[in-house]
Amino acid sequence: MNSTDKRWEQLASSLVNYSFKMKPGEKMMIAMHEIETYPLALAVYGEVVKAGGYAQIQFLSEALKHKVLKYGTDEQIGWVPEIELAGMEWADYYLGLRGAFNLDECYDIPAEKVALYQKAMGVVSTARWKNTKWALVRVPNEHFAQQAHVSYEKIMDMFFESCTLDWEEHVAYYQRIADILDQGNHLRLVGERTDLEFEYGGNKWVVMDNTTNIPDGEFYVTPKWNTVKGHIYFEFPATLGGRVINDLYLEFKDGEVCKTEASTNLDYVNMILDVTPKVRRIGEFAFGTNPAIDICTTDILIDEKIKGSIHMALGRPYDGNYDCPIHWDIVKDTRKNGKVYIDGKLVFENGEFLI
Repeated sequence: MNSTDKRWEQLASSLVNYSFKMKPGEKMMIAMHEIETYPLALAVYGEVVKAGGYAQIQFLSEALKHKVLKYGTDEQIGWVPEIELAGMEWADYYLGLRGAFNLDECYDIPAEKVALYQKAMGVVSTARWKNTKWALVRVPNEHFAQQAHVSYEKIMDMFFESCTLDWEEHVAYYQRIADILDQGNHLRLVGERTDLEFEYGGNKWVVMDNTTNIPDGEFYVTPKWNTVKGHIYFEFPATLGGRVINDLYLEFKDGEVCKTEASTNLDYVNMILDVTPKVRRIGEFAFGTNPAIDICTTDILIDEKIKGSIHMALGRPYDGNYDCPIHWDIVKDTRKNGKVYIDGKLVFENGEFLI
């Protein structure tokens, strides 16, 4: 990874000064996941100092996670790290720099251990969500390019282009659509092995503006979870805690997942659903809107932004209506076979809005 690429400095400046609007004396926790994120961590640290702020950097890695999962007791695996949790109280801002890693790193770890670890990390995630203004950046590297089956140059160009849209124009365009959807109440999604519906009336659609998940490009609503019914199939691989779940299919009854199917890691999915309260509910439904992102990378922070896709999250809603330690986004490709109806009217077909 080229640390001299001037685009890192430009992105860091945008993060500190646009996304966070950092003021002198404020504090930022920079979570550096994998060593490849160092160029951006270094650039952001410099911008924080220039802004008169204070920064702490913590280092995280999938390899470190593998060590505790392989050799730790259940008590160690389920431990919520105190210093990391305290960092969510200390920081005004949290910036997670997520570097790509080998998705098979934990191939030899039983599903119940991964689920136990994921639940503990969810406590930290909830504290971050409640106590800080936060942003997550998926930082590409060679692993990421290999995972997406494209060249490193393609990944880097797509990444920087997707981060530097004209966000004012982008938000204005989708705010118009969101305002129309706000007038509705009932949403129905139809597609391959999919017929899902719910009500959302009174809950506003929120257009994201590259200040939270970066690169951004989505707008979402919180469904009334107890109105969700039907079934949904996900063409794209789902990921959670480093595990890849292919051909995921979910059925809902009385607002909660009642049946699951998958061609890989189904035991892990069921373990997560069984040990985590309220994770069977849908906490978010969203449309992806970033035109620069056009391929599946098997990474949720990128894939959920694909223009023409939809995604939903099991677990914690953003409106705080109920607590859940997990917010699990899963992406469906609706660009070739997908329709969305609002109150019976077709508003979205094959990746394009009709309104």
